[in-house]
Amino acid sequence: MLKATVVIRLKKGVVDPEGKNVKKALHLLHFKEVEEVKSAKLFEIFLNETDKEKALKILEEMCRKLLANPVINEYTIEIEDVE
Repeated sequence: MLKATVVIRLKKGVVDPEGKNVKKALHLLHFKEVEEVKSAKLFEIFLNETDKEKALKILEEMCRKLLANPVINEYTIEIEDVE
């Protein structure tokens, strides 16, 4: 079995209203050191697969078809073995 960690982020230049709101809230809580906040989604996906190359192809297809919007998102995929 493989565990994939997929992180979906907004592409550079895309407005991140959630990140801006969190930054504003942190400043209101007196965390003035915060310069920037960027939001992201993290998915842990467990696959009944042992071939990492095949798993990567499957995960990339998942990202293209559902998890990420290719117009505004970029993503990273990390794959590891689990027992």
